[in-house]
Amino acid sequence: MTNRETVIDLASFQAGLTVQDYKNIGATKAIVKISENTNYVNPCIRSLIDRSVGGGVNGFAFYHFGRFYNDSAAVAEANYFIANAKRYANVQPGTLLILDAEIKGMPTSSVIAFLQTLRNAGYHTGFYTYKFLLPQFNLEEIHKYANFFWLAAYPLGDQPGPRVPDFNYFPSANYVDCWQHTDNLLGYKVDGSITLTDNAIKLFNPSEVKAEASKPVVKPQGTPKSFYDDLGVCWYFEKGKFTVTVDEGIVLRWGATTNSSKIGVLPKGSVVKYDAFCHSGGYVWIRQPRGNGQFGYLPTGESSGGKRTSTWGKFE
Repeated sequence: MTNRETVIDLASFQAGLTVQDYKNIGATKAIVKISENTNYVNPCIRSLIDRSVGGGVNGFAFYHFGRFYNDSAAVAEANYFIANAKRYANVQPGTLLILDAEIKGMPTSSVIAFLQTLRNAGYHTGFYTYKFLLPQFNLEEIHKYANFFWLAAYPLGDQPGPRVPDFNYFPSANYVDCWQHTDNLLGYKVDGSITLTDNAIKLFNPSEVKAEASKPVVKPQGTPKSFYDDLGVCWYFEKGKFTVTVDEGIVLRWGATTNSSKIGVLPKGSVVKYDAFCHSGGYVWIRQPRGNGQFGYLPTGESSGGKRTSTWGKFE
């Protein structure tokens, strides 16, 4: 029997959800919006990933809201999707990338052109639409180019939807891997879906996507010497240099967690200029400005109870 898992899809509308909200929702998989057309990128990608990971999500896929009406525009949007998924979510080959097709008049040939572009770039492909739009598409043809079919069908209204839907309302259609059964899961104003096949669960590969630290939201604490990031970690402003002294070197990451993706390993003798530090996850981290509003994060030793217990380098 297929294991049913709760899936949520996340866009900027869900930017206000907290780690505790995600824990209350209880989803294990998430599909994060990357882009729309060729002129919009979701500004909350990293914070949505970070917070949902903190709330129990352990696998991700990503989607693009299609606005195209011909094949050439479809290819352009697919390439825009790929580029921004790489840039903001560090997607790797084999990641599930999904087309959100919910505008009228989108040709089946253009859907296929979009999916082919994703597949040619090494990604698993997914197709999403609403039950009432399904007749405008040739699903049999699309299925040849899609690894995953996600179908939305739910009653209108503001009533909170349950975590486990009433399958008496399941829409009859072929190839459905995931059913979006509510647009207001448990009252949190987030779309809720449920997996229907083992194929769906397999495609949400948790090893391919790591939580990234988003830009910190500055919250003055009487003085401007500290701030909290999106995960509620308190950082302290401090400028300095750190020299790695351990023989094995230290991994520099895109976020201040050991799950964050690697930038590279800094060998012994490397010098890092930093502008802030924090105690988080059993380590003392420093933040390295890297230009264009980006930061690298380096653990510099172990921490317990807000106090350093070891150091892997020299400060100056």
